[in-house]
Amino acid sequence: MAEITAAAVKKLRDRTDLPMMDCKKALTEAGGDEEKAIEWLRARSKKKLEDRAGNVTAEGRVFQWLSDDGTKGCMIEVCCEQEPVAGSPDLIAFGEALLKVLVENEAVDSVEALMQQPHPDGSGTFAEAHEELTGKLREKIVVSRVARAEGLVGGYVHHNFKTGVLFVAEGEKGDAEILRGISMHIAGLKPAHATPDDLDAEAVTAEREKLTEQAKASGKPENIVEKIVDGRMKAFYVESGVLTAQPFAMDDTKTVSQALAEKGLSVKGFDLFAIGS
Repeated sequence: MAEITAAAVKKLRDRTDLPMMDCKKALTEAGGDEEKAIEWLRARSKKKLEDRAGNVTAEGRVFQWLSDDGTKGCMIEVCCEQEPVAGSPDLIAFGEALLKVLVENEAVDSVEALMQQPHPDGSGTFAEAHEELTGKLREKIVVSRVARAEGLVGGYVHHNFKTGVLFVAEGEKGDAEILRGISMHIAGLKPAHATPDDLDAEAVTAEREKLTEQAKASGKPENIVEKIVDGRMKAFYVESGVLTAQPFAMDDTKTVSQALAEKGLSVKGFDLFAIGS
């Protein structure tokens, strides 16, 4: 068997960025052949990843990009098992490279398509880079979601990078301050729906009919009954997690819809990424 020199171990370490002991063991198993040692390391990494397949990935990081003119945005969620890994330079570099390619390739609209794109460093595809990363960090890592937004776009990523929002409004002209404010509101209150139209129509009809019957039982005039029902439906929308109906977090004297209307805007939609949910 060929002697495994310190220089050979260091050379493999420089190529793979894996621990010295792992590199020495790989070279030993490969009889000193560097290429075979790399294949051995990859096979072992794949086996370890398979062993961790069922592990929970409740930590991670959200990456976001917004165009300077506020008309486009992209967002990616990368999940992992442990918080220190989420903040590691290797995972951050991987996520930032993913985001760069997503921004530059508008035809890419899914995680699957993104992972097949070439990594900017020329080392192969992102799928191959992902395999290398999981082997190096020894942890299950999942690129779980991607999102694109076009129109009048606002965005926000919480300081811990675990929550990110892309918000899109409709109107003649954007307003960066209110768009960011609504994005922060979404990150904090986590609405489930953008507008009442996103709710199940049958459920909305059933609720209105129930409230109407209750109001009519009071014996009030028809026009008063209608106002009562409208008021109670607003409460129903808030309870159902409808963004437009929620009191605006920055000024709860008005709803999100009213705050936007003051700027000539209305809600179109949003994407909310919250790590662990």
